[in-house]
Amino acid sequence: MTISSLKTHRQQFPALTNKAYFNYGGQGPLAQISMDAIFEGYKYMQSHGPFSGKVNQWQNQETQLTRHLLATELGISPETLTFTENVTVGCNIALWGIDWQPGDHLLISDCEHPGILAIIQEIQRRFYLEVSFFPLRETLNQNDPVGMISEYLKPHTRLLVISHILWNTGQVLPLTEIVNLCHNNYNTKVLVDAAQSVGVLPINLTETGVDFYAFTGHKWFCGPDGLGGLYVSTQSRSELSPTFIGWRSIIGDEQGKPISWTPDGKRYEVATSAYPLYAALRHAIALHHQWGTAIERYQQICQNSQYLWQKLSEIPQIQCLKTSPPEAGLVSFQLTNGKSHKSLVNTLENQGIFLRTLLDPNCVRACVHYFTLSSEIDQLIDAINQFIAVS
Repeated sequence: MTISSLKTHRQQFPALTNKAYFNYGGQGPLAQISMDAIFEGYKYMQSHGPFSGKVNQWQNQETQLTRHLLATELGISPETLTFTENVTVGCNIALWGIDWQPGDHLLISDCEHPGILAIIQEIQRRFYLEVSFFPLRETLNQNDPVGMISEYLKPHTRLLVISHILWNTGQVLPLTEIVNLCHNNYNTKVLVDAAQSVGVLPINLTETGVDFYAFTGHKWFCGPDGLGGLYVSTQSRSELSPTFIGWRSIIGDEQGKPISWTPDGKRYEVATSAYPLYAALRHAIALHHQWGTAIERYQQICQNSQYLWQKLSEIPQIQCLKTSPPEAGLVSFQLTNGKSHKSLVNTLENQGIFLRTLLDPNCVRACVHYFTLSSEIDQLIDAINQFIAVS
């Protein structure tokens, strides 16, 4: 795609017209077509309901269309997909649904999101689990993450919790190898926080063999906030009990009384959702398809992140966490001159350049998408140099 056509593509995202945006790992911008879909969805509901047979039929259709599209994107069967609000809800479903026994071992990396850590801390307290952290961060620039995990697995390790792409360092993990390792270790299950991988990596979850994969639509897919999903493999579904329960989870008898769980991923869904969001996410995904395939988009993301990483590495007062070009769109770096990361981020935001700080490790994170312009990266680099010069 030429620069002119890329700029035309970007015009469909109103948020990009007045800023240099590098926060896709936090939340992606909504396209105008997605915003319109939300409005039209609610308009339709109010015109024909909002609670009526016609609206109910429309909601069912919206759900089915979105379920099938996401299943295609992830390389899974639609029956294995559960709709959620976000990644954290998906991780809660998986973590609370396991039949934990006192003394079970849960293994987690030292790079996971605080929201996931909080769930695990409470599960550990309630069910008397043994929880271990393995030093995944040590493998960012050297060593083998699969080998590191193998050192910490135990015969009674019930679950491994990791991210596909680490939210803080940007490291991409070899998921299939990790799953094979865990399944060969007394059938240890694998739960993946996929907040930073869906919409970035070309994905076929069936081929990976992963058990649980929690994702969201509002980051790299640039969909609406409030709509995500959880993949539960067919085998794991038979072992995972519902924790949140509602009318979508159950099959009722002739009187409507619950008699069993639904036989598919709907058993972990609860009740009424914001259905207009479904079309908005479909439009967001379709817009990405207009630009290129999942592989082409990923290749462009890596090209953009390599360009940013190289430019940052040329600044003496900057140290990138990775010592080689990133394999995804997250580029994390530190100021080595003692200046405040928060001050840098605040200063740049006042100039219309949007990054974020992270606490662990203490760094600044910049995210590039496939439609990030090289001129935006140059603008970011110039602004960082100016900040360093006057500090």
